[in-house]
Amino acid sequence: MESSLSSLQFKFRIPKPPKPKFPSPLSNPFPISLCTTSQNNATTRTTNRRRIPPTKPPTLRKDNTNRKPTTPSPPPDTDLTTLCKNGSIKETIELMSQGVPAGYDVFEIILDSCDDIELGKKVQQLLIRSPHYGNVNLNSKLVKMYVKCNSMRDARRVFDRMRERQDLTLWHLMIKGYVDNCESDAGLLLYNQMKELGLIPNGETFRLVLSACGDSVQESLKQFKSMKREYDLVPETEHYLGVINVLGKAGHLNEAMEFVEEIPFEPTVEMWESLMNYARIHGDIELEDRVEAILVPSTVTLDKVPLPKGKQSSVNMLEGKNKVNEYRNTELCKEDAYEKLKGLNGQMRDYGYVPDTRYVLHDIDQEAKEQALMYHSERLAIAYGLISTPARTTLRIIKNLRICGDCHNAIKIMSKIVGRELIVRDNKRFHHFKDGKCSCGDYW
Repeated sequence: MESSLSSLQFKFRIPKPPKPKFPSPLSNPFPISLCTTSQNNATTRTTNRRRIPPTKPPTLRKDNTNRKPTTPSPPPDTDLTTLCKNGSIKETIELMSQGVPAGYDVFEIILDSCDDIELGKKVQQLLIRSPHYGNVNLNSKLVKMYVKCNSMRDARRVFDRMRERQDLTLWHLMIKGYVDNCESDAGLLLYNQMKELGLIPNGETFRLVLSACGDSVQESLKQFKSMKREYDLVPETEHYLGVINVLGKAGHLNEAMEFVEEIPFEPTVEMWESLMNYARIHGDIELEDRVEAILVPSTVTLDKVPLPKGKQSSVNMLEGKNKVNEYRNTELCKEDAYEKLKGLNGQMRDYGYVPDTRYVLHDIDQEAKEQALMYHSERLAIAYGLISTPARTTLRIIKNLRICGDCHNAIKIMSKIVGRELIVRDNKRFHHFKDGKCSCGDYW
């Protein structure tokens, strides 16, 4: 009995726990495994191996056969002075950009000759990198170049960065630039800044300041009186004319007439003509006839004075696409420009344009006068610019004579029809026509 019990105890043992189906991660010293599949994809075996880094591809030598040829360096003996004196301004600037050193005389000639805003900015960058950057004369010429290109913002940046600004000529240049571009308020502010620095104005300064007064009668009379009170300067003809222009723009025609009659010397023809022009603008026919009667004895008829050939002919130049086109009122223009102008004339009448035939001095009938006005040279230049440049492009017209009142009114309407800015430079100032308005405020 005892033996049977012991055998039973021997047979019933506690079973060991089953082995896990997945091996413990601690049991595998190489946790990364690679799976290899047999060629017939029947069975898949997993083996534990180290990852072997891929071998680097062999370095290949660069093939220089397709390399672009480098720009040949300019010859070291290039004479930039002779080149720019011959008028090759663009070629000179390109050589300077390639590293050809330029002397003081080269920068001086280029800045005096340059009249393109983009080329001017390149010259400024070259001047900054040159040893002549701090030169007062070159910086003054840079300001003058920007003013000539009617870019007063760039001119003011250069002007404000100049260390030495004691030369009145530089201040006069900036004030005149503001006046010519119809930014008179900026010109007056600059004049006040000049006085704060202790600079003493002269007669030329006051001539420009009176031009900058616009139609502010009080400001003009204040500046005119300060000439003698504060600086002991005797007003000259140009100063009296400046006050007349301010009074005329403001419409104070009776006051302007009294001012002319009180001038301590004989008024000039230019003074009377200015007064008559403002009387015509404001519709004061009585004053216009009165001044015209005064002017008749002082006026010499043109048929008694032989004029040099071409001196008084109207010439307009259209700037665009790096070239200048010239138009004269005595010569035929392209047929396309005439057709464009005819179409514009019809549109202008729809916008309320009425030809002002008072500006036609020839003894011809009314219809012929209207035709003569329509084909003035500045209108032909604008018409050709409209058909030869992309839409929305600004047109720049340079006129050697003063723009007439009828053309001024017509170009204002043109700018509204075509949706462009039309900049016309006559022998008095810049006219910026945009959206049916002119920067001069219809007084020029």
